[in-house]
Amino acid sequence: MTDNTFDPVFPLGEKNDAFAQYFIGQSYLAPLTTEGVAVSNVTFEPGCRNNWHIHHSDGAGGDQILLCTAGSGWYQAQGEPPISLEPGTVIRVPAGTTHWHGAKADSWFSHLAFIVPGEGLRNEWLDPVADEEYRRLPKNGETV
Repeated sequence: MTDNTFDPVFPLGEKNDAFAQYFIGQSYLAPLTTEGVAVSNVTFEPGCRNNWHIHHSDGAGGDQILLCTAGSGWYQAQGEPPISLEPGTVIRVPAGTTHWHGAKADSWFSHLAFIVPGEGLRNEWLDPVADEEYRRLPKNGETV
């Protein structure tokens, strides 16, 4: 790890090979609990981000909560400006929202991902975040 400001609280986990097709770059997954509310620590190498995606639910529930714990990253909902994620930032992603999240180009990034329990929960994976769109985002320390 090259970023001196990256000090993870939770384990890095294993390479996230099961979902690698939905990420640009390397991510790591450490499931913390699957009882009640599923919680995982997801870590992204610099420049790594997931594709645009949607968390669906057949009723109540299905929201995703992202809690940044280390490093610096991005969250963006479709049609909205990107939000810089720093340790302590919390994002609620309502079910049905098209969005992506990942590391800044020059920083490692970790977040806890919580999924609010519900019926018929599933992910719909969409297109990758275009390289040219991602490269326009500010680097660590720059403003949006």
